[in-house]
Amino acid sequence: MVDVATDLPAATTGAWLHGVVRDADPATLATLATIAGIDGGPVRAVSAAGLVAVVSTAPLDEYGEEPLRRNLEDLVWLERVARAHHAVVEALARRGPVVPARLATVHTDDGRVAGTLAARRAELVAALDRLTGRGEWGVKGFLVPGAATVTAGTAAAGGVGTAYLRRRRAQLTAREERQQLASAAADAVHSALCELAVVGRRHAPQDRRLSGVPAPMVLNGAYLVDVAALPRFKELVGSLGRRHPGLELELTGPWPAYSFVADRPEPALTVGRPG
Repeated sequence: MVDVATDLPAATTGAWLHGVVRDADPATLATLATIAGIDGGPVRAVSAAGLVAVVSTAPLDEYGEEPLRRNLEDLVWLERVARAHHAVVEALARRGPVVPARLATVHTDDGRVAGTLAARRAELVAALDRLTGRGEWGVKGFLVPGAATVTAGTAAAGGVGTAYLRRRRAQLTAREERQQLASAAADAVHSALCELAVVGRRHAPQDRRLSGVPAPMVLNGAYLVDVAALPRFKELVGSLGRRHPGLELELTGPWPAYSFVADRPEPALTVGRPG
């Protein structure tokens, strides 16, 4: 996504927006120089309207509108940039609440970034208030493989072919039942976690190639949790895992609150982003 300025045709670099934080004193902002941005150089702060946007210098021959369209189709390039972008957002989140920008949000200059802060100040301040003292935690639930339930006595009347069909039908029925039970267990786990979290959200289950786990994922939840409630939340995840032995629960985090920021800063022109 690129905000194109027609009045600056000679511009060669833009500003890749990582996220927005509260205004801070100069000493605190100086620590940003220790964080590497997407270009390998330090990120910098753009202050306006009592807020700070953290940006990287973005050469427009790589991050301008047309190059960005092409590069977003390059999975190797996309992974490298996404990792660099996340590393900055994660570093900011360790310092306090941050509103993460959408991946590939690029402005042609710092003035445009400042304009975004001023125009969306109320939304951004509300988002930062909502995230203060809270963190995002992920809970993934994987189906525990069940043992085969085929009996040796199924090869009765009807011959080998009939016995095979009976075994196959029994296998499919058992698999469907396990999946239904796992789905119900995932619903119960999510509901219980939402009662303790400030808010919860279910994402689509990840493909096995992305999760790195051979078992099917049936729960991909994100939960915004108060810091004070975190010990109880972790304890609840453990107890729910024992209560639902058909699911293997995995707790991850804390993460920057990607899942709970509706008003994320983005420019006027959208050129596309990964789905």
